[in-house]
Amino acid sequence: MVISSRKFISLTLGLLLCAGLTACAGSSSSPLPAASTATPSPLPPTPTATPIPLALTVNGEGVPLAEFADEVARYQAEQAALGYVVSHQEAAQAVCAELSDELLLAQGATQGGFQVDDAMLETRLEALANQIGGKDALLAWQSAHGYSQDEFRAALRRQIAAAWMRDQIASLVPRATEQVHVQQILLTSEAEAQAVLQRLDGGVPFAEIAREYDPLTGGELGWFPRGYLPEKAIEEAAFALQPGQYSRVVPSRVGFHILYLVERDPARPLSTDALLALQINAIQNWLQQRREHSAILCTPDIMEKH
Repeated sequence: MVISSRKFISLTLGLLLCAGLTACAGSSSSPLPAASTATPSPLPPTPTATPIPLALTVNGEGVPLAEFADEVARYQAEQAALGYVVSHQEAAQAVCAELSDELLLAQGATQGGFQVDDAMLETRLEALANQIGGKDALLAWQSAHGYSQDEFRAALRRQIAAAWMRDQIASLVPRATEQVHVQQILLTSEAEAQAVLQRLDGGVPFAEIAREYDPLTGGELGWFPRGYLPEKAIEEAAFALQPGQYSRVVPSRVGFHILYLVERDPARPLSTDALLALQINAIQNWLQQRREHSAILCTPDIMEKH
């Protein structure tokens, strides 16, 4: 059974602090010459630590090249298990985007005063072990997916922080907001839509025509808030109406719509689906603002040079 590392713990690789990994060699001096007037031999230069190549940096935090390459390999393997062939370049771009967003969220958590202490990390590790069948099973899973112990712990620590930040953003979405109750007539051609609009303008009830084109639901779209529909033009047209009014023809990717506003509620509780959609929008908007004000550099092509 293939267990996706992303689906199992919803994490991506991140920065492993490299302090202490590169030791500086001690300096040595040449013996002094016998004559006190002789010029001492110069000390050999202190070796300079070789910088660890980075594939991604986000506001000064970097993802080492080796870890980034491992994550790209994992991404390709998981996509292959799902039946998709993803090129190295496509995988690298996807990993850049996902790692950048996770680092931004984790940094936001730190700025918000949230810290993942050792006790919290151990609790999460224990929960993961119980989920997969014990500590030995978790170690085997880590090994199969190319994680060292330190790498896995660091990645999980960052993922916990990112999840906390996501929850904070989502919690700010109100549970009740302005919503509209809308019906529609959906046509496949603009000419037909204009013909229907003429019938409406001539006094034919909206509900009557809606039943002609959708006998099952009568064109019912139900209640929805701003930010819920994927077609923004439809949303804007619906919220511009007053109860009892119908719109002009609104084109979209799926056809041509004529909308009818049944009623409006200034503070209607959100459905589960609508709440989730607005929370996702809030997280994406937060990330977009952070990206615009952050220093993000992703150079996956460096892998081809090493």
